[in-house]
Amino acid sequence: MFAAAVLVATAVQAPVPASAAPAKILLAAAPNISVTNVKAHLSQLQGIATANGGNRAHGRPGYLASVNYVKGQLDAAGYTTVVQSFTYNGATGYNLIADWPGGDPNDVLMVGAHLDSVTAGPGINDNGSGSSANLEVALEVSRQALSTTRHLRFGWWGAEELGLRGSTAYVNSLPAAEKAKIKAYLNFDMVGSPNPGYFLYDGDNSDGVGSGPGPAGSAALEQTLKDYFTSIGVPTEGTDFDGRSDYGPFISAGIPAGGIFTGAEGRKTAAQATKWGGTSGTAFDVCYHRACDTTANIDDTALDRNSDAIAYAVWTLATGTTTPPGSTVYSDTFETATGWTVNPSGTDTATAGAFERADPAATSSGVALQLGTTVSGSFDLVTGAAAGSSAGTYDVDGGITSIRSPAITLPAVPSGGTLTLTFSWYLAHLNNATSADFVRVRIVGTTTTTVFTQAGAASNRAGAWAAASVSLTAFAGQSIRILVEANDSGTASLVEAGVDDVKITQS
Repeated sequence: MFAAAVLVATAVQAPVPASAAPAKILLAAAPNISVTNVKAHLSQLQGIATANGGNRAHGRPGYLASVNYVKGQLDAAGYTTVVQSFTYNGATGYNLIADWPGGDPNDVLMVGAHLDSVTAGPGINDNGSGSSANLEVALEVSRQALSTTRHLRFGWWGAEELGLRGSTAYVNSLPAAEKAKIKAYLNFDMVGSPNPGYFLYDGDNSDGVGSGPGPAGSAALEQTLKDYFTSIGVPTEGTDFDGRSDYGPFISAGIPAGGIFTGAEGRKTAAQATKWGGTSGTAFDVCYHRACDTTANIDDTALDRNSDAIAYAVWTLATGTTTPPGSTVYSDTFETATGWTVNPSGTDTATAGAFERADPAATSSGVALQLGTTVSGSFDLVTGAAAGSSAGTYDVDGGITSIRSPAITLPAVPSGGTLTLTFSWYLAHLNNATSADFVRVRIVGTTTTTVFTQAGAASNRAGAWAAASVSLTAFAGQSIRILVEANDSGTASLVEAGVDDVKITQS
């Protein structure tokens, strides 16, 4: 893993937890990956490092030998492999790309891990672990002659430790049309840390920290992995898309991403040790970027669980045989800016009270109008967030105001499957409103469809959060945007509206 940030935690000793009872999750027919086989690959990488100056770093002979080992395994298993070269720091680097035959070539699931180490050591946890787990999953695909609905591609990246150089070279080499074919990227960097945590890349930004959510579709990838861990009774935590690993160039290209991480130099907290076992106050990997990152620096249980989780994700996402119940396709709590656009068509007529993402102030005039309390966190979409000198200062005036989401790629759903949009909303007005005033939600896809409307009336309506749920199944497989609108049709009427906690789920 490329070192770019440090996790901080407190140092307190805690006991090993008892296993939680597994939840009942519908699993795809994924195999149990042999941890013995994964460790055999790790032993090969260790031997390569030992024979080549103690490392497998970019530009060193141990790295090319590692590529040749993985390539030989995949060639014998029936993959089509390509070695892509690039240059960095005056040395030639290599990416290994392996395609499994079959599946929709316009719908690619890509699974990746970096294969290089730092110069200081053999890099067995970082990242022989992810590379070897992915290799064994790929070989199991071959053993089972897996028939996939999506095209399945694996990648092993060079020079990650020098700043994601290999994966960046690969993504940058793709024409726009080829980038668009990659619908999901799964990254596995350090999956066997000796004092492990179970972190999943926070695709939906439910943790509300750092860099925000991944591209639309990342939440569903996180949920797929979470479903597996729930099924075996292992709790997980989110980890931010902080740019430390090879998902970086994929999410920069707008490709949904997900993956697993067992921790690097950050220290395990007491709460995490209670949840996962291990030692609090100690790094997840005390040998991170050191010579002692050898085959002795692996937790077999974590490596076994994570290898099985990778297989579950590949079988679930590549074959389409199972849709994890309640998978989140898109989610926004508005605690971070995610690219909603005000007046996207340039046709709004409102002269005040335009929709914005903001921390709203409360207003009232006999009844509550603008709500100062959101459904979650501190921010929502609201019509004119400031209170002003009176309740009518920043309400909607002069006509319509609109705000539109970034593009959201909705998955195709199997027969009987559904896509559901849920959100919280309110509309508030005084008795000078009319039925022409409204808050509404429209879906802009191949057509534009109104899916929710609340009209005003000539009566006082106090602001109060309510929940809405509408079907988006008719839009499955499309790229859509959510358009939220509010209207004040009369010059004297006082209208306020808000929307919060927008989510699309697949079931």
